[in-house]
Amino acid sequence: MAEHLASIFGTEKDRVNCPFYFKIGACRHGDRCSRLHTKPSISPTLLIANMYQRPDMITPGVDPQGQAVDPNKVQEHYEDFYEDLFEELNKYGEIESLNICDNLADHMVGNVYVQFREEEHAANALNNLNGRFYAGRPIMADFSPVTDFREATCRQYEENTCNRGGYCNFMHLKKISRELRRQLFGRYRRRRSRSRSPYRQQQRSYQDRPHGGRGHGKRHDDRDNHYFEDRGRRPRSRSPGQKRGRSPSPRGRRNRSPVREAKMKADTLIISSNISRHKEDMATDAIVFFWLVALPVE
Repeated sequence: MAEHLASIFGTEKDRVNCPFYFKIGACRHGDRCSRLHTKPSISPTLLIANMYQRPDMITPGVDPQGQAVDPNKVQEHYEDFYEDLFEELNKYGEIESLNICDNLADHMVGNVYVQFREEEHAANALNNLNGRFYAGRPIMADFSPVTDFREATCRQYEENTCNRGGYCNFMHLKKISRELRRQLFGRYRRRRSRSRSPYRQQQRSYQDRPHGGRGHGKRHDDRDNHYFEDRGRRPRSRSPGQKRGRSPSPRGRRNRSPVREAKMKADTLIISSNISRHKEDMATDAIVFFWLVALPVE
């Protein structure tokens, strides 16, 4: 029973939890939805609701004064907002993805989804963002259950064939230029390549390496210390039994994280509550069936 409820959790077959809230982190029914909107206690993804205000929000292609808006100006306005928001969120940790909805429905218009590399970074951003203002409007951030944006995105919108327009129930994610994406997210690639650079010392030619003699080991150690001090990074230590290429120990840092343990406990409580609710429904159905059978037939 538990395996069955876990397999249908967040799907259309789940009669308890809302599948749309599980997929896109928002539901058009809001609090009036007949199914539960279970907010995660911790998640790498944050939802900042209704944050982006596009110039032609009331009527697409027309500004509030009724004048036609140049699409290039709209895209420029969007990319300025994207870059400004990215630089602010980047202070709290490495960003995996930053997605902004182009939908027009009230529960999705201007929604910002930021997915951090670590859950601790998302928690830090949540604590620092709530209570602040952007463009005179309060920031409303919360953890989101969305982790796979491929399931939340409208594929027809990406193919320019969605006939529901801005009122589609799936995400219409607005794109940015390749140059801006390379500028913002390219820093992480350069940082990772720089962190791997100490291993390139093994590729130096034989003539460049110090050989023998007194004090050559000290010279080598000093050079390594200057390397990591200049970059503000420390070399990753390895246990004596850990070799390159071997899978990490199951008792690694991630599994010891109290944040992940709290999330696992929360998920366990959700599944347990679903099981108990399912058992109560079955017991109620059994009682009703018993009385229907026991009643005399006139």
